[in-house]
This record gives sequence, C-alpha cells and structure tokens, in this order.
Amino acid sequence: MSEYSLAIVRLPDFVHFGAGSRASITPSVLRYGRRALLVCDPFLATTAEFEVAVTTLVAAGVQIETLTDVVPELPVWSIEQAAEAARSFAPDVVVGFGGGSALDLAKLIALLLVHPGPLSAYYGENAVPGPVLPLIAVPTTAGTGSEVTPVAVVSDPERELKVGVSSPYLIPRVAIVDPELTFGAPAGVTAYSGIDAFVHAVEAFTSAQRTADFGAELPVFVGNNALSSLLALEAIRLIGGSLRRAVAEPGNIAARTEMSYGALLAGMAFGSAGTHLSHALQYPIGALSKTPHGLGTGVMLPFVMQRAVVSSAPELARIAAALGVAESGRDEAEQAQAAVDAIAALVHDIGLPSRLGEIGITHEQVGRIAELSLSVKRLAANSTLPADPETFEQILVAAISGDRDSLKPKVVPK
Repeated sequence: MSEYSLAIVRLPDFVHFGAGSRASITPSVLRYGRRALLVCDPFLATTAEFEVAVTTLVAAGVQIETLTDVVPELPVWSIEQAAEAARSFAPDVVVGFGGGSALDLAKLIALLLVHPGPLSAYYGENAVPGPVLPLIAVPTTAGTGSEVTPVAVVSDPERELKVGVSSPYLIPRVAIVDPELTFGAPAGVTAYSGIDAFVHAVEAFTSAQRTADFGAELPVFVGNNALSSLLALEAIRLIGGSLRRAVAEPGNIAARTEMSYGALLAGMAFGSAGTHLSHALQYPIGALSKTPHGLGTGVMLPFVMQRAVVSSAPELARIAAALGVAESGRDEAEQAQAAVDAIAALVHDIGLPSRLGEIGITHEQVGRIAELSLSVKRLAANSTLPADPETFEQILVAAISGDRDSLKPKVVPK
C-alpha cells in the first residue's frame, strides 16, 4: 500500500500553542457564550494561573461555575454526578483545565449535558449521536493529548478494565496548549505523562495501514496514514530528545516547551490513527496493579515493539532516524532493532520499571490479561501483529521477566 493511499486527520476548530497562550481562554469562551463551566483538578484550582483565568473571565462578563471534584481514574458514578450538578447551571461552554482526568471529565460532562444518560450508552466507538456542548481544553501536563483527541476513558465497576467513549464529537472545539502551565509538574508526573505521549506517537506511527470506505461511517481509529504519520514522527523526535531533560531538570524551559509541543502532535496523530497493543495491555495491567496509565504503557512499549520488529520494520527504521540512532551501512532490520533498543533506553533513563514483575504482575495472570486485552478490539486490531492469545501471551511473559531477547526474531543458520 502506498503511504499516500489514505490521509485522515480530525482536529479542533482552533489550536493555540505557545507560552502565554492561556490568555486566549476568555476570547475563546466568548465565542460560544457567557456561561462557562470550569472543570479543574482540585490542586490546580488555587494556583495563580487558574485564578487569573477566572478573574479575566468574570471581568469580561462571563458567569462561571467551577467544578473541582475530579476523582482519579474517573469512576462512572463521579461523571454522572458531576454532570447532574452542572445541569442546573446550564452552561453555554465547558472548559477543562488540568491533566487528562480533568479534560476527560469535561468531555463527558459536555456529552451528558446534551445527550441523555446513562453514560454506558456511549461506550465504544461512534455511539455518540451528535455534537456535544462546546468544549475548550487547557492541558497542564505534556502527555495525554486529550485536548485534541476523540476519546475519554472511564472506570466502570461493572467491568474489569477501563472503557473508552470514542467519537469525533468529543474533540474539543478549542485546544489551548501553554507550556508554562506544565512548569510545576513533579518528576513522576512528567515521566509518566511524557512517556505516554511518546507511546501515543510510536503506536500511531506503527499502527496497521488499512483502506477506508469513505461512503460509510469511518472508525474512530483509522490506522497509520499519510497525515498522522507526519505528526507522529515529529512528536517522536521532539519527545525522544526532550523527555530525559524535562524529568531531570524540571525548570528546563526548552525541554518543557518541546514536550508540550510533542505531546500535542502525538495527540493529533493518535486521534486519527489510534494506538495499539501497549494501550490494550495496559488497561487490565493498570486495573490489577493500581498503577498510573503512563507507567503501564511505558513499561510495555519496548516489549510490544520488540515483538513487532519484523512486522513494523520500515516504520521502526524511520523511528531510528527520528531518535538519532540510525547508522549508515545498517540494513532495515538493524535500524529497526536500533529503534527498539533506543525506546527501551528512554524508558529506563526516566526511571520506569524494566519489567512487569516490579509492579506485581505474575505469570498466573497472563491468560486473563491477554483475554481482557483482546476484548479491546479497537486497539487489539490496530497493530501489525496478530490479535490472538499466543501473541499477547508471548509479550506478557517477556515483560513480566524483563526478557526482551525472547521476543527477538530467531536467526536461521545459513
């Protein structure tokens, strides 16, 4: 398939990036009305940056209601409770200000203020029947890319793993990405959110290529395509070159800026192309180990890409070049392996565990994790690898012990 045979990208109406771009919150709100619901992480609600945003909105004549009950992992009851509380205020526009959970909560409130519950009616792909309330997303971490994506993730106690609400209608109308808002993030948050953004870019770039029926409703994730690949590869270059510095030097403005821009591009890329096996596997792993999402996807990425070193060799060779580890004279297979080794080195250097055993995952859980991961079809089927129990279990067994060599292709003697 030609790399130009498919090109799809879905984006907000406006994307504002740059230091000081948070000043565009007020004019963006006024574009949609004069009643704004602000959804903010509780620890950010007292920061000077948020207080300035509130003061500026009020001075412009905007009536505001602030919601700070952002429950970690977004259990479904907390989302429906928040939407019910917001309904009496009747906002014209919803503003999400914070990390991925705050932005996802803002998306789901915007959904439930227009379309009737329960939220479970919208689980899966393309189940949202029409536009949601206008949404403005202001991220304060460089990681989730939620400010430009069509996905929000929910924890449902009736299910063993997180579930996604995926629809182009969830893409915010305005994304405001101000790197200065990330300056206070601690090293752990920077590492976990940053590596997740890197995983977004790598998995978008190595997702399966497919054809599209433009006469029918397209899937939310369409696979690797000409437009998403441009965004993903630049995100890989930026994040690969700045994440170590952002973790080790929290005050490094250049590194923080590159991370914010890279995470934005990664979100744009996977919002159309999608992610694949590191994410599919993390959902049950995260539920079992009670560990952050970015930690899980970061730990899994070297093992997933090692297993895909043959099926995604052309893409990995280009990733090697983006990461600065490509060497002249090497063939494509050698360049692909160099990329996987560089990915593993990045994960190690920012302090993530080197194996799943370090976060409590055992060999006895392999079968169930594989089964649950395979049920996330939008991710399991988006890889160049077979979506079958054997493949998933091979990756998991290697990841538990940290034995990436067991996933390398067998060399046949001449």
